Amino acid sequence: MIIPSCPVQQLSIGENLYNAITWMTFSLAGMVTMATNIDSVINLNDGTTMPLFGLGTAWTNECSQAVSYAIEQGYRMIDTAQRYGNEEDVGKGIAMSGKDRKDLFIVTKQWQNGHDACIQGLQRSLVRLDTDYIDLFLIHGPREGRNVETYKAMLELKKQGLVRSVGVSNFNIHHLEGLRNAGLPTPSVNQIELHPWLQPREIIDYCKKYDITVMGYSPLVKSKMLKNQQICDLATRYNKTTAQILIRWSVQHGYITIPKSSKPNRIKDNMQVFDWTLSEDDMDYLDQNNVEEIRCAWDAINSEWHG
Repeated sequence: MIIPSCPVQQLSIGENLYNAITWMTFSLAGMVTMATNIDSVINLNDGTTMPLFGLGTAWTNECSQAVSYAIEQGYRMIDTAQRYGNEEDVGKGIAMSGKDRKDLFIVTKQWQNGHDACIQGLQRSLVRLDTDYIDLFLIHGPREGRNVETYKAMLELKKQGLVRSVGVSNFNIHHLEGLRNAGLPTPSVNQIELHPWLQPREIIDYCKKYDITVMGYSPLVKSKMLKNQQICDLATRYNKTTAQILIRWSVQHGYITIPKSSKPNRIKDNMQVFDWTLSEDDMDYLDQNNVEEIRCAWDAINSEWHG
């Protein structure tokens, strides 16, 4: 395994054992739901079972090949969106993999808000993905308004069996409260940007309070921080890649994690994060980066609520 710009130092068996015991104690104390392997799942608030780890595909080059390879390596969840313009490629990648559809979990997002737009959008997504149903359908963002009618349309699609679970993306507390005040069922998932330099803890706490599962995108900060000295130092000490340090941080916090890559070696490396742990001190060390906000994606999360 190659770690660019970071010299390698092996940990002793004793050090690895110490780290494992330290994190086991920390995890039990904090009751963190955490992926322990590529097949780990979580039960959403509507009873749907969802993988805790998957492949992100936002703006991915050679998407079909990446999806097919990831599935062959053991990935079971693929995250896409209408906005990415690659649902058809994702569908082709799934077909290329030869994996039975029922063994996979497909996430996509509705880009244009509105009741009819949502119904039509889902139908187009089904065709592009070459599937009869979507496992998790999300409102991509609240900024355009018409969220209540969009969410109601999603619930209709769920009743029809075209969607297994519904949720939201880029929703802040006041957006989630808007849905709740409209008397709508609690979303199963809120997908938000999450990494050590962007930790919206009030939103995370709200989601935990109302049993909304947190799904984090851009765990690799779009490669902006892979040469950060702090991350390089940790990678050297743990004999891991800098990407693996960031992914492990997300996994260890119990977030659903979807690292993106189109390169086979990185897709494989990114899943090698389950047989080791970051110590409690190192997790705290990374958590302190929250004071330096680095946002990779759009800022819809701070938009006003327009119902």
